[in-house]
Amino acid sequence: MTFTVDALSQSPNPLAAHYRHFRVAERLLLTGHSHQAWPDCGLSAHEQAWLDAAEHVDDKWSFAFAKADRVRQGYARLLGDQDGSIALGANTHELLVRWLSALPLRRRPRLVTTDGEFHTIRRQLDRLAEEGVEVMIVPSVPVDDLAERLALTLDDRTAAVLVSAVLYRDARIVDGLGPLLFACQRVGAELLIDAYHALGAVPFLLAAQELERAFVVGGGYKYCQLGEGNAFLRSPPDCTLRPVITGWFAEFDAISASDSTQRTGVPYGRGGLRFAGATYDPTSHYRGATVFDFFEAQHLTPEFLRRVSQHQIQRLADRFDHLDADPNIITRDRRTPLSRFGGFLALETPFAAALTDALRCRGVMSDHRLNRLRLGPAPYLTDDQLDRGIDALADALGALSGPNGRTSPLS
Repeated sequence: MTFTVDALSQSPNPLAAHYRHFRVAERLLLTGHSHQAWPDCGLSAHEQAWLDAAEHVDDKWSFAFAKADRVRQGYARLLGDQDGSIALGANTHELLVRWLSALPLRRRPRLVTTDGEFHTIRRQLDRLAEEGVEVMIVPSVPVDDLAERLALTLDDRTAAVLVSAVLYRDARIVDGLGPLLFACQRVGAELLIDAYHALGAVPFLLAAQELERAFVVGGGYKYCQLGEGNAFLRSPPDCTLRPVITGWFAEFDAISASDSTQRTGVPYGRGGLRFAGATYDPTSHYRGATVFDFFEAQHLTPEFLRRVSQHQIQRLADRFDHLDADPNIITRDRRTPLSRFGGFLALETPFAAALTDALRCRGVMSDHRLNRLRLGPAPYLTDDQLDRGIDALADALGALSGPNGRTSPLS
């Protein structure tokens, strides 16, 4: 079936019928940027993983690896990737660590990043800085020239730049990543793009941005609806990096070719196997492969999902603006077009944590990062549900203001 934006806006949303276990039609789930619901087909995928293990015992791995290949294909399709290689991992952190271990940090002891990166990158680089790695942190605001400012910091001591395609706190899209890659190449540095908040919400095609030589990390826990355990690291073609931290899967291609005692140096497999780990629970790949198939069957392409997302973000923004809330209490960036944001609406408020709790008490699931309340719709929600979410926010703001207009504890 092919859906339209208008059809998904109405009640009932026809897509919601595929998410009965998550009860998306009954609940106001506005955490779509953090954890979207899984379609019901994921449950049968979980069961199939168990049944394959029971039937095939240790021979289950050929079935599991086929699912993993399907997950790789799904990510390659989202990236429009024709030539790169994709390694899979349980989360982006383990893949980031493997990638960092491949960098020539003795010779080029400098990493460049921004103050807007998710904790996966932020914490790991902070810890490396404690061990003597030089970490240059560039302010993420203003975002319009962020890539250009990153490029200006590069020198021949720089091993890599790490930056997001969409900033996780406020959903701002980072432009100019193609020119940034060229700047990295001029000094011999690598570029790692965190595309987690782009994939499934903002089309992110490598060729269109001239990013074929970039590394890309991301996963399916958010907009892709794949759930946990489905992270990836995309490497450019002909990558020859030799990560220090890998598992024995990284030499699958070589392990049976010759006796390991006769080898000189640690061997690596081809393509994404270069960054592979070791034995893992393949259940997540069964779920991931099935959900990717579901998205294709329902024609939920990145371009269509972007249109749905933009409609929903506009709806939330318009309804919020209609509240005419005190900007000292809560506001949003109205100078930047909504087309310059990813898949959620970020509202600036010093009461972000309290409002998140108040919304939950009113049956609306949202979240916050520092002083930003984040409202993330998803394609299975209706316009009526979005409106009720803002109505709940209005009620929470009323409780915050108190009967005399003074700020008071929420109830």
